[in-house]
Amino acid sequence: MRHIEIGVGKSRVERIRRTRVENRPDKRSYCLAPGTFSMRDNLLFFTELVDMPVLDLKGRRIGRVKDAALVPLVHPSRIDRLLLGGRDTWLTIRYDQIRSIVLSSGISLSDEKLLPYHDDEYMLRIARDLLDQQIIDVNGRKVVRVNDVSMNISNDGVRDTLTVHDVDIGVRSILRRLFQGVLPPLWMRRLQQRVPPKSIRWDLANVVEPDPLRRLRLNISYQKLETMHPADLADIVEELSPAERGAIFETIDSEVAAEALSEVDPKMQASILESLEPEKAADIVELLEYEDDIAGGLMNTEYVALHDNATVADGWAALRAHEDLLETVNVLFLVDAEGRLTAAIPLARLFIAPPDAKLRDFGAETLIQVPVDEHQDRVTELFDKYNLLTLPVVDEDGKLAGAITADDIISVLRQK
Repeated sequence: MRHIEIGVGKSRVERIRRTRVENRPDKRSYCLAPGTFSMRDNLLFFTELVDMPVLDLKGRRIGRVKDAALVPLVHPSRIDRLLLGGRDTWLTIRYDQIRSIVLSSGISLSDEKLLPYHDDEYMLRIARDLLDQQIIDVNGRKVVRVNDVSMNISNDGVRDTLTVHDVDIGVRSILRRLFQGVLPPLWMRRLQQRVPPKSIRWDLANVVEPDPLRRLRLNISYQKLETMHPADLADIVEELSPAERGAIFETIDSEVAAEALSEVDPKMQASILESLEPEKAADIVELLEYEDDIAGGLMNTEYVALHDNATVADGWAALRAHEDLLETVNVLFLVDAEGRLTAAIPLARLFIAPPDAKLRDFGAETLIQVPVDEHQDRVTELFDKYNLLTLPVVDEDGKLAGAITADDIISVLRQK
């Protein structure tokens, strides 16, 4: 079972608007004129999309929609493919093969050259991967179940395009599921008008996927979870499966992971740590050992360190190998064979240095560092006095244990 983290939003259900076809002999017939849509605000539910007929260039039905898929690496919310159930096999319809989408009549194509469907790990399919699954509501800080999905229809003058807007979780969406295929869509819309909508905005959604390769293919990030209070994050992960807990703790910042883990039941703590890669587990355990108001509790263990005989070229290679840290790293650390800190090299100095030069020749004139048990007040003083961006933390043997950033200090000051 997959889960998704998202934020709260609202959707509206509206009525069909029809326009008389111009210059048509049969004045009793109606359809949508070019550039108009089947609903005010151009809203379509996934339960309405499923089983909608698909029409070829001559208006003949060639099948019905069975599922819809996004390709997050290409576009985070656009429906990139419709899956069509034909007589013998499933076919795929690209978004750019669709001319119009009309609730009352179906989907008309502009290109009927369809290809057989083959499972694609880059696709997030709504019926298979999202419907009836649980999601993480970041704003509501809870786990809920997906009953339906709301989509917007937009037109660029050439084609209608579907984009996912909301995930529906309330009673209204349950009614749509119960009467799906029983009542006509327009009747269902009238029936549910008195029921208040309850939905969660899609643009804050992220899938919780245990498979690291699929996380990469679906462009999944857990940065929004890192902004939650540790106690709220702990409550959420306790509702997930062991594999899903491990996926979250494996990918979020080690400091955030340690804070959240401290709020979790001790037995579950051990289970989560056992599921992690040894290096990640060691970083979290190290952070758990320190109180919040000392340097060890403020530091994070995500930094770049090289041996003290490294060259500038080695430094650039290390940065390329740690691309995920580039947004936060502004200093390279040098350590000796025993792991003791010997120098701190500001990244800006690498731009003016020849590749074969020794990194230690570009170190800061004064190596400012603090022990793991230094109180946060003293740490704050050092940042202020020396205008620091990063401060290394060492253990009792002088070995590099972690680093405190200016962002960490800002967080401390805000809490005071």
